[in-house]
Amino acid sequence: MALPMRPTEDAWLAGAPRFATDRLARTEAGSGAEAAWREAMADPAAVAQAQGHFAVGIGDGSGSTLLAVDRFATETLCYREDGGRLRFAERADALAERPDDIDPQALYDYLYFHAIPSPRTVFRGVRRLPPGHCLRHDAVQGLRLARYWTPSFDEAETSFDDARRRFLELLRQAVERQLDGSRPACFLSGGTDSSTVAGLIGQVAGRPAASYSIGFEAEGYDEMEYARIAARHFGTEHHEHYLTPAEMARLIPELAAHHDQPFGNSSALPSYFCALRARADGITRLLAGDGGDELFGGNSRYAKQSVFAWYEGIPGGLRHGLLEPVADGGLLDRVPLLKKGASYVRQARVPMPDRLQTYNLLARIGEAEVLTPAFIAQVRRDGPREQERAVWDESRGASFVNRMLAYDWRYTLAENDLPKVRMSSRLAGVSVGYPLLDQALVDFSSRLPSNYKLRRLKLRWFFKEALRGFLPDAIITKKKHGFGLPFGVWLAREPALQALARDSVRGVGERGIVRREFGDALVDRLLPEHPGYYGEMVWILMMLEQWFRHHAPDWRLAG
Repeated sequence: MALPMRPTEDAWLAGAPRFATDRLARTEAGSGAEAAWREAMADPAAVAQAQGHFAVGIGDGSGSTLLAVDRFATETLCYREDGGRLRFAERADALAERPDDIDPQALYDYLYFHAIPSPRTVFRGVRRLPPGHCLRHDAVQGLRLARYWTPSFDEAETSFDDARRRFLELLRQAVERQLDGSRPACFLSGGTDSSTVAGLIGQVAGRPAASYSIGFEAEGYDEMEYARIAARHFGTEHHEHYLTPAEMARLIPELAAHHDQPFGNSSALPSYFCALRARADGITRLLAGDGGDELFGGNSRYAKQSVFAWYEGIPGGLRHGLLEPVADGGLLDRVPLLKKGASYVRQARVPMPDRLQTYNLLARIGEAEVLTPAFIAQVRRDGPREQERAVWDESRGASFVNRMLAYDWRYTLAENDLPKVRMSSRLAGVSVGYPLLDQALVDFSSRLPSNYKLRRLKLRWFFKEALRGFLPDAIITKKKHGFGLPFGVWLAREPALQALARDSVRGVGERGIVRREFGDALVDRLLPEHPGYYGEMVWILMMLEQWFRHHAPDWRLAG
């Protein structure tokens, strides 16, 4: 259910919320979702029984308000308190008192994460509800933000055959729940997740899915052949388009302007173009494959970080008394065969989750090299790391693999990939569903043994083995890619993109955020040397400036 919304209205339901408790389920069946949520306002424990993908804002007419988003924030809700009254809206910019009332800390968070993690937004005084949270507000107690769901893992021994049967049943049910009766369609990258969704749509809907893929004429980036393999295997009505640098230059300002705050995930652009092509064909809803990697152990860093975690099993005396002093001494760095060992020790001793940011662009290039002293003086540089550590600690007691999954549920899914798909699809006029994030599948994943997810460094072992025979072997064995964008490669050789990037990076420098000398060096010297690496920094600065030009063109750093 989705209702038109204004910041002052007292009812907003987006997505498809439903209740597991009998009482509220009866109310929902008889009187609708809004009535069930109004009834839930009186029961603090009721929100934890809500299922599905949703964002809900309910007022009772007397000053009390309940806000809630689902466990992954597939739908979003922002809020602010004005004179004792709570206002809420889907978009942060709908609640900003002034479009130039920008929070510098949010800009720093954006440069660090390439998105602005909740609860902060780019606007002072406006907050975004974090995943798995609800907020209650009344005149007596004010704002009460609470987490109603925390990722937990209760691994249970199970046979592969039993787990496989249950998994396939849950997958089918999850896809069925996300179909809305319109023409069935999906994104198709050619990876295991999107291919699985495409195949199951055909089984559940009784007709082939319409599948949409984006390709790139750039070596190492084009995965279209795998999408074609899946399309042929499942007999989908396949549609593909090769994105060009000229189209990219045209769409970048439009995409940046559409977001309610700066957002730097470059794959938002191919996702948008995919949805745009689907909408032109009359498609109103696309199913996406997001979540499979994060539920079943498919990201390459899970294996890499598990190797680093072995270091913690070495006796402390040996680590601190011998290995670390030798690694720091510099001698090993002069011997090619031993250099990797020294690097391993130096990385392995960095505690989690800080170690996940070893390759963070801002840290690798150097904050003092990138940012102006005036900007640095107005932010807390430890803020993002403190939040990451708090999220990491929420899953204390779980296995190392599951702790990485829980971390990614917050940062990779809720704060990055899901907003990317949601906002891109919405701009094209298409709704989106995430069958792999169905609550029953999430619960199943939480009970699955860790070595079913990562087995001797083999990623998502159970997922792939359970789908062997259903998916083509070529897709099961392929490396993960998705809709990665060859922006840096194209930028190094396409004049239109170069002009847009150079102008945008200089614009961020004129606002007092980035040092102008760095901006010039980034585009003119560093990018041509390493397009893939420095292209990402150019992208996030370009998207920041393009957002500013639409939302707050006159903003400059104060002081």
